[in-house]
Amino acid sequence: MATTPAPHTTNRPPFGLQLPDYPWDAMAPYLARAARHPDGVVNLSIGTPVDPTPGLIQDALMAAADAHGYPTTHGTLALRQAIVDWFARRRNVPGLDPADVMPTVGSKELVAWLPLLLGLGAGDVVVRPTVAYPTYDMGAVLAGATAVPAERLDELDEETRSRVRLVWVNSPGNPTGMVRSVTELRDLVAQARELGAVVASDECYGELGWGPWDPENGGEPVPSVLDPRVSGGSTDGLLAVYSLSKQSNVAGYRAAFVAGDSAIIANLVNSRKHAGMIVPYPVQEAMRVALGDDAHVSTQKARYRARRERLIGALEAFGLTIHHSEAGLYLWCTAGEDTWSTVGRLAERGIVVGPGTFYGEAGQGFVRVALTGTDERVAAAVARLGAKP
Repeated sequence: MATTPAPHTTNRPPFGLQLPDYPWDAMAPYLARAARHPDGVVNLSIGTPVDPTPGLIQDALMAAADAHGYPTTHGTLALRQAIVDWFARRRNVPGLDPADVMPTVGSKELVAWLPLLLGLGAGDVVVRPTVAYPTYDMGAVLAGATAVPAERLDELDEETRSRVRLVWVNSPGNPTGMVRSVTELRDLVAQARELGAVVASDECYGELGWGPWDPENGGEPVPSVLDPRVSGGSTDGLLAVYSLSKQSNVAGYRAAFVAGDSAIIANLVNSRKHAGMIVPYPVQEAMRVALGDDAHVSTQKARYRARRERLIGALEAFGLTIHHSEAGLYLWCTAGEDTWSTVGRLAERGIVVGPGTFYGEAGQGFVRVALTGTDERVAAAVARLGAKP
């Protein structure tokens, strides 16, 4: 009599990284609730640009479309020079060597992979802001390191401090819009250098300062970690990360770059050559052109400035208090209640916002409202916030 073979069994763990669920999936019921509004959804939850990519950038991309050869991982010399010139002109960082900059496939991939590419692993500590973009934690997880929230390194106990290898700074911050002053950055850099840790500064909202940080209205530029007032004139142990997604409406291009410590950049270039992490040549050309034109950045910032001013008044009239939000694309707000209660009340008016709890325990009670709605949708939100439920 034939027998049926027993099913094969094994004790091996399942394939795939065992990462937590993507947090934005929890928004599905609130999106559905907001979608029932008769005038449609106003989605102010995610900071994706909604305005057109400037024509000169599109033209540069198309002009470089005959890209039959492989691009360089380090980036063309013309692009790297454009990045150096931009740092000198817009970020008060003169004298960078073009060898010490490199394009990246958006800034998120660099944030996620930097701990691994730096050689971090079990036992190493990655410090990130207390309220922060979740990818800083994910980068530590992918490398097998430990993420620890802190604003200053002297907040940590001695044992933890001894294991710090990477310190993430996010100024202007996402989601809080908080800007670190030259003094605050300089102190943090000094603390990290004492420990032999790398400071990586995520500065992708650096062109979007408001009030005292708005140069077009008499304010000061948001400082970079590579600013000589911060760095002491040395890039040792420092990396500045920047993205063109927000300033130039090219989120779909995945156009960003990193600059700083010569030895670290050289190692990153080498590692990325092995891994095939390369920005396509047409995107490199689009970046080069975008970085050389300040007019489109000013035009886009004016759009966000107007939307921001309208939303601030409407949100405050609705009973929300705005904290920080000195720069960037978001308003960090609280109604003094549970985060999800605020998310739900706004969804009833057809408005979707980002829950503060997605950005760490310190975000409880807050919501993040993005400025990335069209003028028409922002006007709709303003009207709904002033209407009776």
